[in-house]
Amino acid sequence: MFGLITNRNVLRLSFAQALAGANSTVVYATAAIIGHMLSPDPALATLPISVFVLGMAISTLPVGSITKRYGRVAAFIAGNACGVAMGLLAAVALILHSFALFTFAMIFGGAYAAVVLTFRFAAAECVAAEERPKALSTVLAGGVAAGVLGPQLVTGTMNAWPPHAYAVTYLTAAVVVLAGGKFDMPRKPVQPGASQTSQEGRPVAVFLRDPRLLVAMLCGVVTYMLMNFMMTSAPLAMELCGIPREHANFGIELHVIAMYAPSFFTGRLITRFGAHRIVLLGLVLTACAAFAGMAGLTVGHFWVALVLLGLGWNFGFLGASAMVLTCHSPEEGPRVQSVNDFVVFGAMVIGSFASGSLLTSLGWTAVAGLMLPPLAIGMIGVVWLQWNRSRKQQAA
Repeated sequence: MFGLITNRNVLRLSFAQALAGANSTVVYATAAIIGHMLSPDPALATLPISVFVLGMAISTLPVGSITKRYGRVAAFIAGNACGVAMGLLAAVALILHSFALFTFAMIFGGAYAAVVLTFRFAAAECVAAEERPKALSTVLAGGVAAGVLGPQLVTGTMNAWPPHAYAVTYLTAAVVVLAGGKFDMPRKPVQPGASQTSQEGRPVAVFLRDPRLLVAMLCGVVTYMLMNFMMTSAPLAMELCGIPREHANFGIELHVIAMYAPSFFTGRLITRFGAHRIVLLGLVLTACAAFAGMAGLTVGHFWVALVLLGLGWNFGFLGASAMVLTCHSPEEGPRVQSVNDFVVFGAMVIGSFASGSLLTSLGWTAVAGLMLPPLAIGMIGVVWLQWNRSRKQQAA
């Protein structure tokens, strides 16, 4: 009905995504608030999330190398170890009231998140080429559960140990990592019909001259950076507006559900209408989120903006990921995918760090308004790619 598939490994990865996604949701729902609590300078409130994203960026290339040399399972094990380390170190930091240690813990959280985001590509390796968009969607659909589990975990544990708010939250997050590890793939996924070869494929420099990959990376950067840019500052902005934390947690819950719920049918939409049209839809929805954020500072405005932001991320990120899959052969996949993720997450560092200082200096409305120029650039890139493709087809 929804275009999902029944491949066993894909379903296992979907369950793993649900639990691992809850971990990232905990970080996004709490890290800026904790940073504001512990930081000596309010402008540094979002630094922990920036370091989390930096951990994602610097881990993507090593994850690609580990995957290519030792297989996906080895990368998943390393990621799980990093996730547990984040939970334990963050809990200790909160007990000691150490901003530096909490920020350091986020490096490991980012590394874990980088591994989790390879689940979508691992799923694509388990199915035939025509099933890839559905595999991507099926894995990300697991994030719907993450959207409920993560914020509820925060709400239920943030005051469980009153002298050390959120310490129990991060201890629980470490346990969730261990639970998610049980659903990691039991063996290295192999794309059906792919020849087993030791060929390295084309050099990375060749890929970086492919306009399809460049536009896919551009759209991935814009979609993910702006999602992170707005979501990072939203909980802190709501707190600065006097909105109770429970409402902020529920806003993040709505956002994460909106990020993943469309995955039940996004793959089918990509197959039917093409990845580029779905990416454009995602960029338009993200622009609507920016306008909603600029419209007011009530709870309703924040919630609407966060829901639209989540929907925009789903269509934009899944569409961009599907575009990447068309740019390489199976043996070239881990290298190209890791380069793509490195560029995307590297750009996110800028957005997540800038959002904190911009929020404190210019306010939430300015944060929302600054999203519009990058969105326009992404839209122009997709339109240009399609125009260029049509021109070449007509010339042929």
